[in-house]
Amino acid sequence: MNKEYLQKFANNLKRLRKERGLTQDAMESDNVSRSMISLIEIVKTDLTISTAKAIADSLNISMKELFDFE
Repeated sequence: MNKEYLQKFANNLKRLRKERGLTQDAMESDNVSRSMISLIEIVKTDLTISTAKAIADSLNISMKELFDFE
């Protein structure tokens, strides 16, 4: 697990979520739980492409925007 990269991802996810006025609870879906979002944001877990897609869908953004942090 590349903590540095995951921290950048987490920071971007938090920023995007907050810009949209969403809580972690509001982003929960059939494909990703609130606890998973929390673990990702505090860099306690890695994520799959499917989870990233579910997060992007919850934020109503593209995968490219979700990973645009470098």
